[in-house]
Amino acid sequence: MNLPNILTLSRIIMIPVFVVIFYLPVGWSYLVSAAIFGLAAATDWLDGYLARKLDQSTPFGAFLDPVADKLMVAVALAVLIEEHSAILLTIPATVIIGREIVISALREWMAEIGSRASVAVSYIGKIKTTAQMAAIVGLLAFPPGVLWANVALALLYIAAILTLWSMGLYLKAAWADLFPEKASGEADSHTS
Repeated sequence: MNLPNILTLSRIIMIPVFVVIFYLPVGWSYLVSAAIFGLAAATDWLDGYLARKLDQSTPFGAFLDPVADKLMVAVALAVLIEEHSAILLTIPATVIIGREIVISALREWMAEIGSRASVAVSYIGKIKTTAQMAAIVGLLAFPPGVLWANVALALLYIAAILTLWSMGLYLKAAWADLFPEKASGEADSHTS
């Protein structure tokens, strides 16, 4: 167990704390739950940085890091869907959660067939993650109907659009492995 792995585990431990604080019937619960989510997002960046800098990457960390990220985001979006009870938030939230499920399954399948490198994290994915984290922090910090909550919702739509774009890039990279006959047939038609 090293520091990057401890930071990753701390994100998972923060999830139930985050949920309990979010639902406390006190005025500060929004801001504190947003701060906890923001801290979790910061540890996501920090654990990866430290793992590379200190040369402490481990198979356990490589497995747990994306799991912790996806759990935190999915739980945060789930409580926001319930809190806002609005289709305007539900649409981008379900797009983001659905994309994470599809891409996780795609990465797992590609790893099984030995093509994991072709679906590595893209630059668009990093921009999407930044927009998504900022949107979630804003939505958690401000109750529905407040101006800053509306700004955060607009940012969540930007994140959802980038989510679909990055998913398209992942699927394009994996296309030949997903449809080998079609890919080779297209190549044959281009050479003839």
